[in-house]
Amino acid sequence: MAKLLRAAVLGPPGSGKGTICKRIAQSFGLQYLSSGHFLREGIAANTEAGVLAKTYIDRGMLVPDQVMTRLMLPKLEQLQNHSWLLDGFPRTLTQAQALNSLYQMDLVISLNIPYETLKERLSDRWVHPSSGRVYNMGFNPPRVQGKDDITGEPLIQHDDDKPEALMARLRHYKELAKPVIDLYKSQGVLHSFSGTETDKIWPYINSLLSTKMHTQPSGAHPNQTP
Repeated sequence: MAKLLRAAVLGPPGSGKGTICKRIAQSFGLQYLSSGHFLREGIAANTEAGVLAKTYIDRGMLVPDQVMTRLMLPKLEQLQNHSWLLDGFPRTLTQAQALNSLYQMDLVISLNIPYETLKERLSDRWVHPSSGRVYNMGFNPPRVQGKDDITGEPLIQHDDDKPEALMARLRHYKELAKPVIDLYKSQGVLHSFSGTETDKIWPYINSLLSTKMHTQPSGAHPNQTP
């Protein structure tokens, strides 16, 4: 039986986190768990956490820790016998500590991408709001300009992807991410990767995952709280 792996990828907006996560999930058979997907799912299904989250999203605010943990932890509890990869959670130390009470993480990847690269990527980034599909006009453009490939619905550019908002957004990310990164560093599970191109970072991440998947102690099970 394959060994279980609990992993997460951390990175600022535009770091290529979604692309890296999808490659890891496809290459190593990990279940890809995107917080954005669960938020959209919760909102569409009118769950209690989804309705709460929507009140913050509609006002352009970050969803608070207690709402995010209420949304994510029940999903993770259902996946005790699966290997998985988190994208977009945990974002804060409070979220990381809540996750820690349920599972001991095996691997956390942190992506360090220069500001100029992030600025360039995000200024080219357009999104299909209802699915969360992301397009980049430079390297992943839609087939029809301004339209989603699957639904044909219009794409939008988030205000916070625009250059004038980006610096504040990245500063805020760093403030929230530093204690999370420090926590995982202290647990000995953090691996940081730096670069300007996802395709050049990927072979190193691929090599790390290959090693991890083959050296995980068998029967690694989550540490459940009583």
